[in-house]
Amino acid sequence: MDKVGCQHHGLAGGRWGELSFCAQMGNLGSEVSRAVKWLGKNEKRFQVSFERALELFDMTVEAARDDDIGSRAGKLREVCRAREEFCDYFMGNTWGTDAGKMVRYYDQFAMRAIEPAEGESDPTRVAA
Repeated sequence: MDKVGCQHHGLAGGRWGELSFCAQMGNLGSEVSRAVKWLGKNEKRFQVSFERALELFDMTVEAARDDDIGSRAGKLREVCRAREEFCDYFMGNTWGTDAGKMVRYYDQFAMRAIEPAEGESDPTRVAA
C-alpha cells in the first residue's frame, strides 16, 4: 500500500494484517460509524472519516489477499461488497441502505473480535 497520505501509518506498515479479520472489520466499522455520524453535520470531520474508512477497506482487502487460499475468497468477497455498499450509501444511496443497519453490521465484528477464543483468557483487542 502506498503510504503517501496514509492516515494509519503503523497499521499500513504491516500491523493491520496481524489483526484478525473480525478486528479489522470492527475497526473499519468505527470509521464507517463516524462517517455516518458526521454526514451533513460537519463536512471536514465527515471527509476525514470517509477517507480513513476507504483506507481501512483497502488495507483489509490487501490483508485478505495475503491470507491462505482457504479463507481468501470469502474475505475478499465480504470486504469488497461492504466497501461497495459503503461508497453507494454516501454517493447517492441507490441501494437504499439503512445507516443504522450498516453500522450494526460492523458492530457484530467488533463484538466478535473482543470475545475470547475458546481456552483463551485475553482476547485480541481492537486496535484503531
